[in-house]
Amino acid sequence: MIQIEDKIVSQDLFDVLFVCDYDTCKGECCVEGDSGAPLEEGEAEQLRQCLPHVRHLLSPAALKIIEEQGVSYLDEDGDEVTSIVNGRDCVFTTYDEQGRCACALEKVYGEGKTDFIKPISCQLYPVRLTKYPTFTAVNYHKWSICKCALKLGRKLQVPVYQFLRAPLVRAFGEEFYTQLEEVAALLKAEREEAGVSQS
Repeated sequence: MIQIEDKIVSQDLFDVLFVCDYDTCKGECCVEGDSGAPLEEGEAEQLRQCLPHVRHLLSPAALKIIEEQGVSYLDEDGDEVTSIVNGRDCVFTTYDEQGRCACALEKVYGEGKTDFIKPISCQLYPVRLTKYPTFTAVNYHKWSICKCALKLGRKLQVPVYQFLRAPLVRAFGEEFYTQLEEVAALLKAEREEAGVSQS
């Protein structure tokens, strides 16, 4: 573990090579799982503000869930998460002609209709944040559905922290990311000296 500011960062962010292989996994992380995507304070309100812009993209089942319980709910741990359909799909999930899931929020953001791309937990995946009173843990979450991302990451030689540059900057700022790069350079030098390759 590496401390940067008030963040405790797992070394996996530097050691694990990872690039989402969307054509292979088809966005399965938006569908699989036992609850919705974790929400930060204020994000549920941002989702509600986006609703008029995404409503036409959502499934009838998703619209029914939103009407009944809203865009979010509290999971078994008491954390606020996005609402889901039939225990699977996030209510903001859409599908293209190839059967790949896509985020309705990200689609309308890309069209310039909103200024909220998606919840930070979604954009940061496979990194998960856990907030404690005095620090935030920044961990890599290993999930079997992401095997193809590990394969592509090894092929392209891209570590997790580089793949997630934009959301890490969004979450913690440019200075934090610059410090990640400095740590990565030190770790790389240590690996080269020890003759160890990345996973």
